[in-house]
Amino acid sequence: MESTLKRTWAEIDLDALAHNYRVLCSRMGPGSRFLGVVKADAYGHGAIQVARTLEELGAACLAVSSLDEARELRSAGVRLPVLQLGITPPEQTDQLLELGVTQTVWSEEAAMAFSREAVRLGKRIKVHIKLDTGMSRLGFPCDEARFAQSAEAVTRSCALPGLEAEGIFTHFSVSDEDDPDSRAYTLLQYERFTTMIRALESRGVRFALRHCANSGAVAGYPRFGGDLFRAGILSYGAGEQAEALGLRPVMALKTVVGAVRELPPDAAVSYGRIYRTTGPCRVGVLPIGYADGLHRSLSNCWRVWTPYGTAPILGRICMDMCMVNLTALPQLREGGEVEVYGPHNSVNEAARLAGTIAYELTCAVSRRVARVYRRGGREVARELLLR
Repeated sequence: MESTLKRTWAEIDLDALAHNYRVLCSRMGPGSRFLGVVKADAYGHGAIQVARTLEELGAACLAVSSLDEARELRSAGVRLPVLQLGITPPEQTDQLLELGVTQTVWSEEAAMAFSREAVRLGKRIKVHIKLDTGMSRLGFPCDEARFAQSAEAVTRSCALPGLEAEGIFTHFSVSDEDDPDSRAYTLLQYERFTTMIRALESRGVRFALRHCANSGAVAGYPRFGGDLFRAGILSYGAGEQAEALGLRPVMALKTVVGAVRELPPDAAVSYGRIYRTTGPCRVGVLPIGYADGLHRSLSNCWRVWTPYGTAPILGRICMDMCMVNLTALPQLREGGEVEVYGPHNSVNEAARLAGTIAYELTCAVSRRVARVYRRGGREVARELLLR
């Protein structure tokens, strides 16, 4: 690392990403292709480098959640088909067309609005129909009370001028939960999805791409593969199911020991004085805090990994720094590297302690943290996106 970046950084292992890609593709079978989810800057890993790698590996397409995310990919030369999973104002249809982005359609009203704009521009826009099978977020409702109404609405939407209805999909809400009630609900969602597809086919409406398998379904229900599978967090080797599938963490969040302090007994450490030393204590000050993405909720309960053992965090995590106990690690000196989470220090465990999920912790790694991309044991790219 150059001195200008050797504060706090995230190492992104592109070999681990490739390994995870191959494992997931083999799990889902040859009939289902990989849809790389790179929204939220590829869950904090860096959308451009991840997308380029997935393109090289043979992914079928990519998914984002905003028009700006799609524009970033296109500006970087990524040519794979891109599906916009989120809401785009219909008045931005011209930009969707310019970028060659496929748009999610979640209601008949939205379909009509995109149709009007496409017709006005004299073009056709690719869309994927979103079904709400029980997430209650976006989509045509597929519960029993509204099923027939939605089937008619989807049929009318797909017949609108200016729209090319390429795909249809849904999203599971508890496919990553293994209790009987959650499994039953996931099966109900899948039944609603497939029943709606059959109902639409009976009306002459067919789709080239059908997809519903998110990370939870990839792990627990590989038979739901369809034409595409959306292994979001699993692609990055994180999430509760990743280890059991033999997936590797792609991100290692690292920092250095910036300073070492020798504190006497009963010294208060950090804001709020929630930690006091019980004896002479060798304390390391790390230049990483909640502004870098290290959640304050991990104060006084998480640790960092070092080659000599782990060092617990002492007291509250500050905006730009935190303190760790180095009393039992005399070998670790100023400038020594430590791992906040990564292959030696699971982000999943950190998430459990923080009362959240791994997604939030990787997405939280801020833009002032440099991303350093490695392949074949060497650095191949780096990004520092401060504006």
